[in-house]
Amino acid sequence: MMLRNWAFAFLLPRPLVGLAHLPRYLRHWREFARRAGAAAPRFADSYPCLGDWTAHTPFDAHYLYQGAWLARRLAARAVRQHVDVGSSVLMLSVLSATVEVLHLDYRPPELRLPGLRCAAGDIVALGAASASIASLSCLHVIEHVGLGRYGDPIDPEGACKAAAELVRVLAPGGRLYVTAPVGRERVCFNAHRVFAPDNLAAMFAPLRVERFALVDDAGRFSDPADPAAAARLEYGCGMLELSKAAADGGHP
Repeated sequence: MMLRNWAFAFLLPRPLVGLAHLPRYLRHWREFARRAGAAAPRFADSYPCLGDWTAHTPFDAHYLYQGAWLARRLAARAVRQHVDVGSSVLMLSVLSATVEVLHLDYRPPELRLPGLRCAAGDIVALGAASASIASLSCLHVIEHVGLGRYGDPIDPEGACKAAAELVRVLAPGGRLYVTAPVGRERVCFNAHRVFAPDNLAAMFAPLRVERFALVDDAGRFSDPADPAAAARLEYGCGMLELSKAAADGGHP
């Protein structure tokens, strides 16, 4: 356990950055042990966290802002029941305090929480009836489909098939919330894809883009945002709110 803790100190969050902070850690250890006296910690229990001396608390801009964006969009529409496919369960655990959420995942998490129900689901074959889900999300997921990263079958068309399945199950008048990496289009095998913003939206035809938000390469969040600005990025996060035409042909 101690060896693991020390290995993590030098590998996470960035390899070997911990070396620069090691002298400070040792000074703090000696000071704490001196002042604690008989209650001084054992070296065998040491757990150095050498990457946390920062002026500001770090966060993953993609995941923080996409969760905040989804919660606000659902609140604006007063959604009470929602279906999610594959998104962060940390985000959904909070969202489920006010919205009843069904979470479908290729690797369903084993958790129990009021308002949150988790079940197995394959994004390219959800098993739901066509046009049956009024409020649906899939955040930072579609870029992984078909790359084998999470045990799913290899399929170069995986992202397109997943998009088509999300379109299929969305009800007329419903909303689909999707986020994915945007910028210089490419496949970073087997981690993820990065989509040109226009191509990402086109995957969900005939749905209409009602709103586009963006986290840029510097971690800045813009809502609404111009999709054209995303095309110049290296690894941004595009957020699309999409609607399916109602039975009368109009959009809600």
